[in-house]
Amino acid sequence: MSHEKYLGCIEACQTCAVACDHCANACLMEPNVQMLAECIRLDRACALICQTAVAFMASNSPFTMQVCELCARICEACAAECEKHAHHHEHCRQCAEACQRCAEACRSQMSITA
Repeated sequence: MSHEKYLGCIEACQTCAVACDHCANACLMEPNVQMLAECIRLDRACALICQTAVAFMASNSPFTMQVCELCARICEACAAECEKHAHHHEHCRQCAEACQRCAEACRSQMSITA
């Protein structure tokens, strides 16, 4: 099977990774960085798992669904944390939205491929 069946999910993961990297860097520029420490930590973890999921999907690995499950879980955790700061930080709002879309894409991909 080809990786083309994953293209929508790959795109969502790539978009999410970029949003998470941007959010983490923007959080580091905020005056109260300590308050955003968990957000930064989850942004970095989420960006990393999204990039990993892309690599697994692109190579059509037999472990893709397990990685997508973990990606969805981390995206959901990151979205929940970013939502706590979304009313003060636009980058957190945008990141939360990207994480939610990615989690949905991963879960949808898992049901299609199962």
